[in-house]
Amino acid sequence: MIDQLTIDRIMEAARIEDVVAEFVTLKKKGINFVGLCPFHSDKTPSFYVSPSKNICKCFACGEGGSAVHFIMKHEQLSYYEALRYLAKKYNIEIQEKELTEEQKNAYNERESLFILNEYARTYFVNTLHQHSEGKTVGLSYFRERGFREDIIKKFQLGYSLEQRDAFTQDALKSGFNKDYLVRTGLTIEGDNYMVDRFRGRVMFPVHTLSGKVVAFGGRILKKAENTGKYVNSPESDIYHKSDQLYGIYFAKQAISKADCCFLVEGYTDVISMHQAGIENVVSSSGTALTIGQIKLIHRFTPNITVIYDGDAAGIKAALRGIDLLLEDGMNIKVVLLPNGEDPDSFSQKQNAESFTSYIRKHEVDFIRFKTQLLLDDAGEDPIKRASLISDIVNSISIIPDGIIRSVYTRDCSVLLGVDERVLIDEINKKRLAYLEKEGQRLPQQNNIPPVADDYPPLNIPEEFQPQIAPKSPFDKFELAILYYVVRYGMLQMIQREPEDGEEPHDDITVLEYIKFDLERDGLWFQNVLYKEILDEAISMMEDPNFIPARYFLAHPKQEISRLTASLLEDRYELSKVHTKQYGDVKKEETPMAEEKHLETSVPRVLIELKDAFITHQMKMIKEKMKQVHKAGDSDASIALMQQLKDLSAIKNALSKVLGERVILRY
Repeated sequence: MIDQLTIDRIMEAARIEDVVAEFVTLKKKGINFVGLCPFHSDKTPSFYVSPSKNICKCFACGEGGSAVHFIMKHEQLSYYEALRYLAKKYNIEIQEKELTEEQKNAYNERESLFILNEYARTYFVNTLHQHSEGKTVGLSYFRERGFREDIIKKFQLGYSLEQRDAFTQDALKSGFNKDYLVRTGLTIEGDNYMVDRFRGRVMFPVHTLSGKVVAFGGRILKKAENTGKYVNSPESDIYHKSDQLYGIYFAKQAISKADCCFLVEGYTDVISMHQAGIENVVSSSGTALTIGQIKLIHRFTPNITVIYDGDAAGIKAALRGIDLLLEDGMNIKVVLLPNGEDPDSFSQKQNAESFTSYIRKHEVDFIRFKTQLLLDDAGEDPIKRASLISDIVNSISIIPDGIIRSVYTRDCSVLLGVDERVLIDEINKKRLAYLEKEGQRLPQQNNIPPVADDYPPLNIPEEFQPQIAPKSPFDKFELAILYYVVRYGMLQMIQREPEDGEEPHDDITVLEYIKFDLERDGLWFQNVLYKEILDEAISMMEDPNFIPARYFLAHPKQEISRLTASLLEDRYELSKVHTKQYGDVKKEETPMAEEKHLETSVPRVLIELKDAFITHQMKMIKEKMKQVHKAGDSDASIALMQQLKDLSAIKNALSKVLGERVILRY
């Protein structure tokens, strides 16, 4: 377990903009950064990163928090795994505390699978370079392909021995669990036997966006009947093929810098292009593109160039996946390589400059490419031509940008020899059907991304509200109090000068005042999550190093960290009541204005909670009165009327106070 001092060092060192930028292309917007959210299907940038607050937040899906919780969510890591990830990034030595037996037993299984994959990667690399079979078979193959030693090491290429269970036996002897070997797909278990999935193959590790080995691809070198040339890891708890792209870890920075991504088919295509100096390239590993893979590319650029060899059948098969790129609003171009060439062979004859020059000269817009390709195939056959027109109309109709749709419609009208008005009518029909289908399929997003240069006024999305317990009618009032606890909890309440004959007031913090006021009136939070935060803050308030915002932002419970991130968003406009009290305050002065007026604003939010509590009690009594009236219980009815009268008097007093300037009483 990591000690608190080390956690504090990690949190202080981790800059949210640096951490997020490894996975999302960010653009400056005011004092913040904005990009496409990596946690939902985002077509308009709604993911905001605030360097000043050191937090991030998506205003569409609600995800956000500290650098730790961003890594937890993005990389599917536990709290302590995410801390280790950041410690490694910022070269911070971790001081571990001895784990309890219970903690050891609860060690994260996902991490165990990743550790096993890392072990396998190292085993295959060592076998390639140190074992006689690895050198004569595997290393010879890579060298024959023209791969340099530095490229072989960069992509961590390896070799799995021909012996049927060489790796499995080695892993078992090293203490790895048999169940994990099977679950990662490294080992195939049968009746009374275990065999290496990748035996006799050269190995290509597949990395996540952050560089962790999540799966493998293996290519057989000997001819074998009923055996595929390539074998890939099966789906597992950590590997979902539809969400991974081969080479993305090595390409992400180059993609962002070039603002373009090259898409190729296979592992060796990616490796050869890297060797030629073209690093902004990824592979879908020989399968059609998926939505998850497209989202991964779109985080870094909206521009993609698909590189095809001259195989017409293969190109037509690949066209089906390209429509998903159009649907996601990406700008797609296509490059056909010379006959007999694929990206692997072609790039080995080029350097970065000549390869890039060829692409610029030969790349064609996808819609025009597809139209011409299908026209050539249809010839003069009217049935085929009608079918291809319908196909092109479908592709144009799913493009989200209306101007781009209009340009394509005009171009295709000329290419296809069809009246533009006819195409427009057909595209509009398809577009309407598509939008109706999407409206039924996609969840409604009520939170529109902000237009201002910074964060909008505080607004906790519905999904941010705690789901631990049923909602109470006091949630918004309790949340308002937490706002001051998180932001200003350890600040001193502004000291008033004592009046004549009055004792000087002791300095008290915002948190101390809230604790005293709630306890005095016998009130406490009803919302389980909010109560947990307040209780924990109170338990920490004697610690001179306690800073509520930093403490809760780094909290192991993600719902607490996320809520804290929301509470730290800048509120530009004061409420109408507060504006009356403070006068007009410029937007950039609002946080300072709040600090100046804690003496009145903190008591006010506490009184608002009490007023809500009284209102709720009165409502319950009125309901009870209806019941006793039906039952004819006059004594109970009189007693309830008296309670209602007493509560009404209290409510009137509270309402009067809320209508006036609130003066701190302690």
